Amino acid sequence: MTTADTTTSSAGAQSAAVRMTGRQVAALVVLLASQFMMAADFSVLNVALPEVGTALGFSTGNLQWITTTFALCAAGCTLVFGRVGDYVGRRRIFTAGMAVLAVSSLVGGVAESPTMLLIARTLQGMATAAVTPAALALLTTAFTEPTLRTRALGLNSVMMSSGFSVGAILGGVLTDVFSWRWAFFINIPVAIAAILVVPLVVDESKAEQRTRIDLPGAVLITLGLFAGIYGVTRVGKEGFDLVAGGSLVAAAVLSAVFWAVESRTADALVPVRVLKKPDIAFGNVAALFIFGGETALIFFTGLYVQDVLGLSSLVAGLVLLGIGVGQIYQDELPRRQRPLAVRRLARGVGVERDVSSIHLRKSPARSATGRADR
Repeated sequence: MTTADTTTSSAGAQSAAVRMTGRQVAALVVLLASQFMMAADFSVLNVALPEVGTALGFSTGNLQWITTTFALCAAGCTLVFGRVGDYVGRRRIFTAGMAVLAVSSLVGGVAESPTMLLIARTLQGMATAAVTPAALALLTTAFTEPTLRTRALGLNSVMMSSGFSVGAILGGVLTDVFSWRWAFFINIPVAIAAILVVPLVVDESKAEQRTRIDLPGAVLITLGLFAGIYGVTRVGKEGFDLVAGGSLVAAAVLSAVFWAVESRTADALVPVRVLKKPDIAFGNVAALFIFGGETALIFFTGLYVQDVLGLSSLVAGLVLLGIGVGQIYQDELPRRQRPLAVRRLARGVGVERDVSSIHLRKSPARSATGRADR
């Protein structure tokens, strides 16, 4: 055998070694579809907000709570559910979260009052908090080969970014052609399919080390976020009164107590030493302005296009599509084509976009919360 033949044979063997199996392909499809739907959920209902407000009697000032309740629960509980998944099993948490998503989507779709809809959105946020870190951890355990794992995580990032774009269009189409209720109903078949398929193609995984769940930290950060959001909302509606001021002060106090508790807790929900790293600190500050501004832009653009300009939900979805396309372009633009400041911003914000991915890149044997897998 010649040297060329040997080289070709080695290259072919290496290519075969990193090829996905049929089971891995199925796992990749169902996990990415779930992540895609979670990302789409945010924008699909934003486009339908004017219709929802008219149908259920939301005032314009209270429409933001449809988005806020979802985001608050998703953000406040993601790390907690990620840690719980390490203990009871990530696949179990994933399927439970998808079951809650299906039920909450049904409740939202048949809602006849603002209270019923907000309960559904709260449950949807909890489901997102359970599914997102579990799916990310299951991706890393399903793909143990570094090349395949990198490819899977890259696809995960693209699908979550594109989910926002497609969600905006989907929300416009569903609202125009059918009803805003289909923005909820569309989740049900995807959730049911995930519940049925995931146990067949993804193995269960848990953390080898069991540590206590940081419930004080979870409660403090969730209450702090809620108090801060309520205070800002109150200022916008009623001006800076005693209730608004008290809420903002409470948010500051709860945040300070959270920092103190996390500094002294061995199994902290958010290790303070991580937050002090320059890239993470920069990402936090950048994310505050970027995602805060982006969320407000999405919310008011959808209302402005439909309520002020009198255009359809589909047109509003097309307008919001530009934001999602920009996100995908930022993710995929080669690093060498970015200016230094943009590269640093993208790196920092990229960390904030998915907190769990910080730990995934440290070791191939780590879960989304940094625990060693078994």
